[in-house]
Amino acid sequence: MEKTKRISFFGALLLAFVTIPSVAQSFTVTSPDSRNAAKVEVTKNASGNTEITYSFRHCGQDVILPSSLDLTVDNHTWEMATGKRSVPKLDKWFDNLILSGTETYARDTTWHNAYGECSLVRDACNGLILHFVKNDSSECSLDIEFRAYDEGIAFRYILPMHPTALYHRIKAENTEFRLPGGTYAWHAAWAQSGYNRLPLENWPEDAERPLTLELPGGLYAAVGEAAVVDFPRGKLRLSATKPNTIVTSLNDDATDLVTPYNFPWRYVMAAGRLGALLENNYMVLNLNEASKIADESWIRPGKIIRETRLTDANSKACIDFAAKHNMQYILYDWKWYGPSFDFASDATEVVVPFNMEEIVEYGKARGVGIWVYVNQHALQKQGRHLFETYRKWGLAGVKFGFVHFTSQHWADWVHGLVRDAADNRIMVNIHDEYRPTGYSRTYPNLLTQEGICGNEEFPSATHNTILPFTRMLCGAADYTVCYFDPRLKTTHAHQLALPVMYFSPLQTLYWYDTPARIKETPELAFFDAVPTVWDETRVVNDDIARSAAVVRRSGDSWFLGAIACDEGADLTFGASFLKDGTKYLMTLYSDDPAVDTPTKVAVRKYIVSSTSILNFRLLPKGGAAAIFTPATPADLRVTKALKKNTVL
Repeated sequence: MEKTKRISFFGALLLAFVTIPSVAQSFTVTSPDSRNAAKVEVTKNASGNTEITYSFRHCGQDVILPSSLDLTVDNHTWEMATGKRSVPKLDKWFDNLILSGTETYARDTTWHNAYGECSLVRDACNGLILHFVKNDSSECSLDIEFRAYDEGIAFRYILPMHPTALYHRIKAENTEFRLPGGTYAWHAAWAQSGYNRLPLENWPEDAERPLTLELPGGLYAAVGEAAVVDFPRGKLRLSATKPNTIVTSLNDDATDLVTPYNFPWRYVMAAGRLGALLENNYMVLNLNEASKIADESWIRPGKIIRETRLTDANSKACIDFAAKHNMQYILYDWKWYGPSFDFASDATEVVVPFNMEEIVEYGKARGVGIWVYVNQHALQKQGRHLFETYRKWGLAGVKFGFVHFTSQHWADWVHGLVRDAADNRIMVNIHDEYRPTGYSRTYPNLLTQEGICGNEEFPSATHNTILPFTRMLCGAADYTVCYFDPRLKTTHAHQLALPVMYFSPLQTLYWYDTPARIKETPELAFFDAVPTVWDETRVVNDDIARSAAVVRRSGDSWFLGAIACDEGADLTFGASFLKDGTKYLMTLYSDDPAVDTPTKVAVRKYIVSSTSILNFRLLPKGGAAAIFTPATPADLRVTKALKKNTVL
């Protein structure tokens, strides 16, 4: 149910050249729970130019100090009568803006997310829109929209419809985020890089978004962007002139923006607990449009294993393994249609020795769908035609390879492919440098994406404890979980925890493994049972770069993933996430060097309740995973209750 109200204030447009007193005009928008407040001020500086600043406070503490909003615009105007193009005017566009009116609104709605980290999402905020005109052209106008959510604040620039055809070229977005002194950032240079904790000075290069921040006084924040559909990717750079200030850094120009046009959202989440940022990351989805797919019945999350040996016999063995282990898909990786980095290859032709039609039917009979990898060369060359063909073949999805989400061109291109895939009932997984900004709410066939330094690159256990509170704030990540590969730098129980730790509606398991190499060890039952979408998510340990623990609920069952850094960690937290008054069977999977299996993972069972305290002593590079299910009478008869102070 949605509740929305909108109020307009002095909404009549002011004529050009109206004189505004040199007194700050101040507006504040506050979140529904009153904890978050964004303040916007419009002033004239000593040179007579307009300055627009905003600030953000969480629970009365400064998160963003007064920071400038500004664009550098190169405008060309087309005269509709003559068809002639004007001389471009390059300026800091806000210098001669005049505030002409404001609007406020409130919204409070809920929506069901069948593909997320929580199934019921509340979208509640209070909004403020500032309307501006330029005093050198009555036909130029700009809106700035602010929203205050319980999770944080967001704002965007809007170019309203103009009476003549006006094109805008954005040369720079000069949006600032001035932070309190002593703030530290978890800096990543690109979408698949590692992280370093750095002060707001002497960065080696721009920072990827979202950017997680540790503020003085115990606050945490994250700066990011949402609804980037046909606009350049924005990184974050240090200001060259202002201390403790970061500035939006566009990959390149945004060209020929035709009005009306909505810029992407810039958001700042804030919380007194680091884990709350992950729990609240649905805010990114709320900044995107609702689903445009009328019938979503064909969109099915699930677990997937890749097939690299590319023969009929191996394909059927892979499908049989998937069916046995409750996996919904197999993936044909690159080279099934020829050299992937060659425009001459045809991604509608199978060049390896297997029968695609026969394999698709074999999989369907066993409840296993087929995905295929397609590199960007074929995606560029063949585009929509690919999805039309794959629908005829009966394929379930396509994994896009080597996609670079940087410029306006590539952003528009890749999201157009997602829409084309949806038209043909094809699901999508985008790999390489693409990081999500919430478009999967609008087109939920975009199940997942990479944009993460995952198991393909064998990162350290310490790196893995950073990811839940940095990369995972912006949405699903295809981490490509491994298990039996000897190059792994973590224990096996650490790997078991990762499908819970890193949300992905399409969860890749056994990335470098094959059915022939996989050993049927007892703990694989956890991979068999773990879901890929969730009803509820909670963070129960958030000691970034040291340890992390996440619990997620599916129906009546809870799943736990806990991991330690390279040095190991002790974790203690309560089981208050469990339903009061209900006893649960906890099936625990943990590292134990004494276990006589190749993976050294022990499987133990305990009876627990919401009042239980869980004490973990995780090995260096180690972890633990657990399933909590309501205990049956038989469980209660044969399983001992977890004793107080037991170390798991």
